[in-house]
Amino acid sequence: MRLTTKGRFAVTAMIDVALREGAGPIALAAISARQQISLSYLEQLFSKLRRKKLVASTRGPGGGYSLGRKSEDITVADVILAVDEPIDATGCGGKINCMGENTGRCLTHDLWMSLNEKMIEHLSAISLRKLVDEQHAKGVSVQERSIKRGISSRPVVEPIKVSRPNSVFSLAEADPTE
Repeated sequence: MRLTTKGRFAVTAMIDVALREGAGPIALAAISARQQISLSYLEQLFSKLRRKKLVASTRGPGGGYSLGRKSEDITVADVILAVDEPIDATGCGGKINCMGENTGRCLTHDLWMSLNEKMIEHLSAISLRKLVDEQHAKGVSVQERSIKRGISSRPVVEPIKVSRPNSVFSLAEADPTE
């Protein structure tokens, strides 16, 4: 199996989102900064994850990404397969006649196909919830951000004073000595 950065980064980013599950939508820029993953790369990965409904996006201020399903319902295999990461240990890509049309399979074809099945079985048995719980057991703490929406509860202490004209029409009314 050749697991590239695409699959590893997707799993890492999904754990980051799952760790902050109760904090509301998580901005990709925040994940990028915490996990040292390029923002443009994360955008590509999350586009694929969103299409497979593993994450949900929220637009606007305070927006970002949250899990599309419960963390216990998302497996590592789901994440890796969602970003088009092939889980294949064979050299032939799983072709039936990998040695040619008349020769059939290579001698180790069944061995590598069996390994593929075991890898998918193993990755399908690991949920994001399990990985999050392991991070908590290691002492990883996550600072929850408070979600503030709506009108501020603090009153404005001083009114804003406009010292310059704010339109062409008020230029005529402006004091030329200023």
